[in-house]
Amino acid sequence: MRNTLFALIALVATPAFAQVTPPPMESVTLDQAVERALQNNPTVGQAAQGVVLAEALLQQARAATLPKAFATFNGLQNSTERRFDDVITSPRTQGTFAANLAMPVLAASRWAARTQARDQVAIANLSTADVRTDIAVSTAQAYLAIIGFRRQVDVSIRALESSRAHFDYAHRRLEAGAGTRLNELRAGQEVASNEARLEITQLAVRRAQEALGVLMAASGPVDAAEDPVFDIPTIIDESGWMSLRPDLQLFAAEARAADRVWRDSSKDWFPTAIAAFDPQALVPASIFTSSRSWRFSVLFSQPLFDSGERRAIKRQREADLNVSRLALTGLEIQARSEVRVAQDNVRTNERALVHLRSAATQAQEVLNITTFAFEAGATTNLEVIDAQRQARDADSEAAIAENAFRRAQLELLAALGRFPR
Repeated sequence: MRNTLFALIALVATPAFAQVTPPPMESVTLDQAVERALQNNPTVGQAAQGVVLAEALLQQARAATLPKAFATFNGLQNSTERRFDDVITSPRTQGTFAANLAMPVLAASRWAARTQARDQVAIANLSTADVRTDIAVSTAQAYLAIIGFRRQVDVSIRALESSRAHFDYAHRRLEAGAGTRLNELRAGQEVASNEARLEITQLAVRRAQEALGVLMAASGPVDAAEDPVFDIPTIIDESGWMSLRPDLQLFAAEARAADRVWRDSSKDWFPTAIAAFDPQALVPASIFTSSRSWRFSVLFSQPLFDSGERRAIKRQREADLNVSRLALTGLEIQARSEVRVAQDNVRTNERALVHLRSAATQAQEVLNITTFAFEAGATTNLEVIDAQRQARDADSEAAIAENAFRRAQLELLAALGRFPR
């Protein structure tokens, strides 16, 4: 504990020029951040493995409808050879080479399973696209968080500079015998408060930079290089944007796949037929078997009675279909609401930003007038400190409104399926 305390004291006492300078931080644009997040984020990679799994299952379903060939060898060792008179009926050592080639010639349920597996591949691709959208939106939100917190840092720096200037003036007046210790303490209190505020906002920036680096799977924190510009469409057509949202496409694909599975339930009652060709070689041949032989067979199978199993399976599939359709309907309702709310959010935040920027400008003018009046002896330092706080709060609210407006634009683009581009 004592060593840690000494280390902290030494760190604080070390001059700024002697401290280790951190390496320069990488800066990226919003498009670059989203592109790298989609390429490198492990969550996107995990979702992509779902596509690989679905393709493997499709290959298995396809293999069930294609020919299969097997080869076998059977070695036989008897204690003694068997004879009938002078004829060997069963040799002591005998090997049998056999092969089997089989192919389903009538398999409606297997063919249906192959098509159903192909639907699952499409669903896996759409699921990956939905995950990519979530990662892209999260990356954009982290990017905007950096810009928003950086605006707060600028506000804190301006407030700190203003409070320091007031403190210096109060200190000079006190040294000249024209001011009071109370005025100096009040000014110093405001300086300390703004310094603490600056530390907190700088920490928020660093955390947002770390969050962006994690989403991009970078080796360290990443900074935002510039303010993004979102292109908001002026005309929003429901028939256009609903087809762009990956989540709606995913739910619609799941409903179509469930409908296909339900409609294919009747194929479970179709007959099946498998054709097989079996050649065989026997070495050495015996008196009762030939050395070369083959057999061709066709096996037909028709389900007759299963105690209601297939009927229960069909009802289960029908329930799954209804759940998928209801889920799609619920998501469509939710999507329409998201678009309406996002549009109102953009318009409201845009108007609020205009008003708050005007309020910040007026608060700065009030601060300038109050400071001039205090230096002329017409007001007290309490009015100056109050004006400084109001100017700082107005700038902070304007910065928050600017970030909220950008976030509202991002939410609208995401709701319309237009982000990422």
